[in-house]
Parts: sequence; C-alpha cells; structure tokens
Amino acid sequence: MASAHTTTSTPGASSARTAFLLARLGIGMSFFGHGLVRLPKLSTFATHMAVPFRHSILPESLVTLLAYILPFLEFGIGLLLLLGLFTKQALIAGAVIMILLIFGTTAIEQWQNLDSQFLHLAFFAGLLPFVDQYNIYALDKKLHPGH
Repeated sequence: MASAHTTTSTPGASSARTAFLLARLGIGMSFFGHGLVRLPKLSTFATHMAVPFRHSILPESLVTLLAYILPFLEFGIGLLLLLGLFTKQALIAGAVIMILLIFGTTAIEQWQNLDSQFLHLAFFAGLLPFVDQYNIYALDKKLHPGH
C-alpha cells in the first residue's frame, strides 16, 4: 500500500511536481532577490523603511530592528526555497513574515502595498499543504529520502 509520501506515478503527478517546483522557485527567487538587493544598502533600506512608521502605533525601535533583520530573513528564506531545503519551515517562516508586513502596512495605511503582500502570503500558504507530496526536486528529498 502506497503512503502519501511516495512519488508513484499517478495521472498528472509529474505536472503537479513540476508546478510545485516552479511555484517554489518563483516565491523563493522573489524573497531571495528582495534580500539580495537590500543587503548591500542595509542602512539606507532600514532608514527608508522606518520613516513612514514615525507617526504610527508601532514603536520606532521595533520597526528599525525589523528593517535591519528583514533583508537577512528574505535572503535566507529565499535561498532555502530555491534549494528546496527545510522547505516546509521556510514556507511557514515566509508566511509569518508576510503577516507581520501586512500588519505594518495596515498600521500606516499604505493600502497600495497589500496586493503584493497578500500574493506572497498566498504562495507561501498555498504551497504548504503540498510539500510532502510534490516537493521531490529538492535537497530535502536528497537529505531525507524517506520523508
């Protein structure tokens, strides 16, 4: 009897695995790219990100701290997703980051930014239920072949 974690061929399974790979690579590249371009100009990015929050309900020190950490998180999560390493954890972490960013966006009423944030959140959350079944082109499968 086959388990839910096997990669036996069923109609459409190959296409589903390819679709999962492309979506994982897409959201991974987005996060990786966001982090990559922000790291060399970290101080400028953090200052620019904190400015709109000066008159918000959020403490400036918290916003500044997140602004300095965010590019590292984006880069790291993006890299993990591109490699397919700790995929489930990376998807959850990415979703949590997007929820925090959505909260920040609503705190300063920058409604125009919500579309992109919700799209990222939808990718993270949408891929999550399918990791075990379709994430076969990944380092996770090489390192933990039984999972």
